[in-house]
Amino acid sequence: MRLSLGQQMRMQQKQILAPRMIQSMEILQLPILALEDRIEQELVDNPVLEIHEEVDEFAEPAEPPEPVLPVSEDEKALVIDETGNMAKDFERLMEMEELYPEHFEEQFRPSRNRIEEEMERQHDLLANQEDHPETLHDYLTHQLGFFDLTPELRAMAERIIYNLDHNGYLPSSLSDILGAEATPENLALAEQALKVIQQMDPPGVGARDLRECLLLQLTPGMSCYQELRTLISDHLKDIESNRLPLISRRTGYSLERIQAALAELRKLNPRPGSAFNTEKPPPVRPDVFVERMDDGSYRVRLEEGRVPSLYISPYYKQLLATGKLGPEAKEYLKRKLNSAQWLIDSIRQRRATLTKIAQAIIDHQREFLEKGPAYIEPLRMQEIAEKVGVDVSTVSRAVDGKWVQTPSGIYPLRRFFCGGTVSADGGEVAWDTIRLKLKEIIDYEDKRSPLSDEEIVAELAKQGITVARRTVTKYRKLMKIPSSRQRRQWVDPRTTGTTAAEHSNSSAPAPH
Repeated sequence: MRLSLGQQMRMQQKQILAPRMIQSMEILQLPILALEDRIEQELVDNPVLEIHEEVDEFAEPAEPPEPVLPVSEDEKALVIDETGNMAKDFERLMEMEELYPEHFEEQFRPSRNRIEEEMERQHDLLANQEDHPETLHDYLTHQLGFFDLTPELRAMAERIIYNLDHNGYLPSSLSDILGAEATPENLALAEQALKVIQQMDPPGVGARDLRECLLLQLTPGMSCYQELRTLISDHLKDIESNRLPLISRRTGYSLERIQAALAELRKLNPRPGSAFNTEKPPPVRPDVFVERMDDGSYRVRLEEGRVPSLYISPYYKQLLATGKLGPEAKEYLKRKLNSAQWLIDSIRQRRATLTKIAQAIIDHQREFLEKGPAYIEPLRMQEIAEKVGVDVSTVSRAVDGKWVQTPSGIYPLRRFFCGGTVSADGGEVAWDTIRLKLKEIIDYEDKRSPLSDEEIVAELAKQGITVARRTVTKYRKLMKIPSSRQRRQWVDPRTTGTTAAEHSNSSAPAPH
């Protein structure tokens, strides 16, 4: 089948546009920190890119530039508009050295002084790096030196230590750790090694479940020691469900005695290894800033203060236009020039697209900015896509991983997209609004007689929010709010209605 000239041209355009579109989407999806890293890498990889430096008005006048090489008619189509910047990586342009030996002799071969300076810089960089924080495994291995252990027992203890999880628990059985070596002798050695580990600091480390972890933290001299052993050994489930009268009947302890023991139980650490989890959350730097204007409207601007302004080196464009390069060098340089222009165009497109989408989102969520999260409006990406005139996938990529600085705080851009439900008056209410109202109702309920899910539905209806009971149950569980029975506080019947213990917002008296 023979294609027409028009079809051939369209196919060529698709082949050219496809990589451009892919790169444009990739750049659009990058948060500001990742974009800076990407540009820095491109500056290393592409010698034709350069950074547009700020001009110092008081600086000494620069030397006049070298004469511009003439551009032939055949090469004019290959010259790309200036708007980029990059580093000097000339290793892959060694073919040009034969054409311009005097030029490359001076610029492309680093002197001994430059090599020494680079080595000193790398040494200083390593010397100033932050020390690696001590891990739980390091801490426990160091403590092994305080025990008089045989080499075999020490090796087994180290093996178990490196099987502990980040909370200090041993999630695998000893037989699983030993595998094919799980002989009776080795299992006995492993049990002995585990007992050594369980004597170490932090208390509770090396436990195989919550019950064992808490029991390992008990010492005979502590308050309510015997009551705690009984409660932890036999009644953790009852404690989690707040079945204190049942515990009282089964143990013979008074409710006051149980409450006192639970107060001590809360002082124990259910995750003894968590103090060594030193992973820092990734830094948050807003991509978008929202400013309130004098007329009360909101305007968005992008954070690009540290994003360098890129342009394409005139030298390489002129070098390509001379027509004096060999075929391989010419093809290489054309690829680098095109790649540089694509990057510059993609960054420009990212700026325009993200600005339009962010402005459309902020225009829709004005009440959120002025009154707070409880006033968020239902918003779907399809609505923004139609308003801006782009595909939904473009909106998704634009907001992915991006943060916005507003007058009321920093939020992820995705935070402004929220589904909803129809309220009693026929309007649409955002799910976030329902969650906030649900928390508010539970926070102010009488803890001696907590509201059931059906009663919460009725309270929401009074505020014009009509939802099903299963919806309330779903969001209550997602918010880790316990059931009404678990939220109920015990009241001493001999008093005039005062609670016997301070109310706790936790889902259960015991840690878990």
